[in-house]
Amino acid sequence: MDTPILVLASNSPRRRELLRLGGWTFNTRPAEVDESQRPGEAPGAYVLRLAESKAHACSAHEETIILAADTAVVDGKVTLGKPKDNAEAMEMLRRLRGRTHQVYTGIAVLRISDGNLGTDLCVTDVPMRAYSDEEINTYAATGDPLDKAGAYAIQHPQFHPVEWISGCYASVMGLPLCHLTRTLRMVDIAPKTDISAECQSSLKYTCPISAAVLRGEQVG
Repeated sequence: MDTPILVLASNSPRRRELLRLGGWTFNTRPAEVDESQRPGEAPGAYVLRLAESKAHACSAHEETIILAADTAVVDGKVTLGKPKDNAEAMEMLRRLRGRTHQVYTGIAVLRISDGNLGTDLCVTDVPMRAYSDEEINTYAATGDPLDKAGAYAIQHPQFHPVEWISGCYASVMGLPLCHLTRTLRMVDIAPKTDISAECQSSLKYTCPISAAVLRGEQVG
């Protein structure tokens, strides 16, 4: 058995899918926390606070390392959560259409044995294409937007909501793998694959920032 044990404090299928690209062995143990944004709280501080809270809320054994993440879709000064119904999903999609917003993903890595906590933040500009009302209606009818912050999945094979992207694609899905890799170095855990190559191959995306992130540069 590999030690220490890596635990993902999330039930997100997208985060599980991404984490597997690093070849890491991990368990899943979702953590429930209050995800309310505090008055005046900046988006970066918000997602980092929630990631840290999830890591601390995840019960674990001494030999465990907890990985937690939180993602927010931010349009100007407004943070868009998951829509409560199809009507709100369509409203969000119309709001984002043809404009650029930001996706913030905070990650936290907590080593239980000594309380060592590492965090990182990825911010990605996301320019949305000018999709039609008919496309919005068709996508909303699939039910896919209802469990997505901002009411969309960047990787959706039919909708394709994003015009193009020049930052971390994986972060928009919920887990920036290069940022995670450099954070896990703090607790002596390395990927078992070429994480940048695996990510780009799986997502069919040429990442312009992965090398810089892995060098420790503050980009993305």
